[in-house]
Order: sequence, then structure tokens, then C-alpha cells
Amino acid sequence: MTATSGKKAGIRALRVSAADVARHVGVSRATVSYVMNGRPGVSSEMRERVLAAAEELGHTSSSRAAQLRSQRTRVIGLVLTDIANPFYTEIAAGVIDAAREQGYEVFVAHTQESPDVLACVVDAMIARGVDGIVLTVLHPEDGEVIRALRKAHVPFVQLSRRIPQLDADWVGLDDHHAAITVMDHVLDHGYQQIATIVGPRSSSASAARELGFVAAARARGIEIPPRRRISTYLSEDGGRRAVERLLADGPLPDALVCGSDAIAVGVLEVLRVQGVQAGDDVAVTGFDGLYPGVSLLSIITTINQPRRQMARTSFDLLARRIEGFGGAPQIITCPHFLRIGTTCGCPDSSVAPSGLELASPRH
Repeated sequence: MTATSGKKAGIRALRVSAADVARHVGVSRATVSYVMNGRPGVSSEMRERVLAAAEELGHTSSSRAAQLRSQRTRVIGLVLTDIANPFYTEIAAGVIDAAREQGYEVFVAHTQESPDVLACVVDAMIARGVDGIVLTVLHPEDGEVIRALRKAHVPFVQLSRRIPQLDADWVGLDDHHAAITVMDHVLDHGYQQIATIVGPRSSSASAARELGFVAAARARGIEIPPRRRISTYLSEDGGRRAVERLLADGPLPDALVCGSDAIAVGVLEVLRVQGVQAGDDVAVTGFDGLYPGVSLLSIITTINQPRRQMARTSFDLLARRIEGFGGAPQIITCPHFLRIGTTCGCPDSSVAPSGLELASPRH
């Protein structure tokens, strides 16, 4: 076996450097460094060529090369806000289905909006060697979590929520535009007294929805007072608490515009107990497209977002990063449409099962 065509031996092996590997493959030393340190930014084909060359030449890090070729766990992490919320349940199912099609399993956890739980979950996933993580839970103050992921060279994709100004992949909805769409529909009914109920404002999605609601109302000359702009937990219980707060404040407004279907269902439960008819006495709208029918007599008006498509797209993007594809962060905006039901005050005859398409993907 010659020195140029086979593995080097003896003292010459100690002299095989990253530069030797780079020349052998025809790439830069930086590319070899990226591969040998397990960093993203190199295609899977090029990564395999570099690792094979390192082993062939007897590079002093050839044991590292062998390790890198076999170290993938074929497991990704998925961190949800609250798996009891049907939105996140469906996201989980979509990610798991897409991952299994490509030979991955999924380590699922939820945080219930706790930053401490998020930090512990991400640390555990890193320690267990996940190949990448899909995150639906990020808040602006979660920078330490991002730093931990980048230090460990674990790729990640933000789904639905994102940290503003973070240079990272994201898949989600144009929440601001969607919020304007549903508020415009509510205002077209002639309602003047409006309340909005959204999730935590530290969530980029909830914050954008509230801003869209307020902007659409203001464009029609309607100001929503602060006491009627409520932020609550993203659950049915959060919706119940919010409407109880409004009831304690005085007569209900004409319309309750909610930032999630889970919140809207909690609102509708309290109204039903109080003998208030949604759609007749008070308009109620949701956001997410989770509940086709609230009861036999009412269908919720809501923004429908393609949850399975969002889940699959986020996994596909993560899988590319795991395989070493570099390039600029991808911002993928999925389509949405307004599904008109009866809780907004529209009659049964106006309900269109297929919905009205109102937005297209933006990249």
C-alpha cells in the first residue's frame, strides 16, 4: 500500500494534518475543520468524503472521523408548550409521522411556559445526543437555551413562535395578517364594543395576533381599551378565567376575539353556563382551526392554520440541517384561511366547509 493511495503508517502518520486531508479531497482546511468538529454547514456528501479521506490517510483524528460517522442517534427532540392543548397535540403527531418516515424517533417534552423546565428539557436532550430539536416554546428571554444549543452544535428549528431578531430557521404563520383578517370579519358585522383574549404576550405568535386585532379595529376607528385586552394561559381554563374577568368588570362587549381556539372554547363554556348565546348575544371567534363544531348548534369562526403541514415542514428543514446543509436561515410562512362558522353571528347558511382562502405562503 503506497503513501498516496493507502493509510499512512508509523511516524509519517503523525505528520498527516488537516491540510493533507484538505488537499486529498480538494477542499479548504476550514471545511475539514468543520467536519472534524461536527459543525453544520457542510453537505452530507462532502462530509462523508472528508471523513473517508481522514481514515484512509491515517489523520491523527481518524478515530474522531469514525466516531462522527456513527454518532447520530436518529432521534430528534420536540419541545411543546402544553401537550394538552390540541394544537400542540396535532403538531406532535405531524412531527412524529414525518420523522418516522425518515427513520427518526422523537423525544417529546412540554414546558407549560416555564423557562426553568425549558432549560432542563433542552439540557437533557443535548445530554442524550439528539440530532436536532424543533422548538414551539421560545420567548425573547430564552437566549441561554439558544446559546446552549449552539455550543453543543445541535441544530434547531423554531415552529410557530420565534425569538425576534434571532438568526435561525422558523416555520409558522403570518399571525399579524391572520389576526387582521378575523377582526375585519367581526367588524363587518357592525360590532363596536370589542374585547381581545390572547395567550402570553411573551409568545411572538400571541403578541402578533393581539397587535393585528388592535390595528384592524383602530383602522375602523375603534379603540379597544386596555382592560378589554386580556393575556391569559393558552388553554380552556385560560379562556374561562378571562371571560369571568370581563363579566366582573361589567356588561360583556359585543364581541370576544380570541387568539386561540382553546381559549375560545373556555369562553364559550362560561357563556353557556351564564345563558349567553354565542353568535346571537355575543360574538366569539377563535384562532387555529381545531374545533369544527363546538356543539350541534354552533360552529366556531376561526383562522385555520395547516398544522400538519407546519409540522412536516419544520421536520424537513431540521433534517436538512442535521445532514449538514448550510446556507442562510429559512423563514417559511404557511398559508391560512378564515373558516366562517356561527359563533361570530353568521347564519348557518353562510358556513362554507372548505373555508375561504385568504393567504398564500411567503418565503
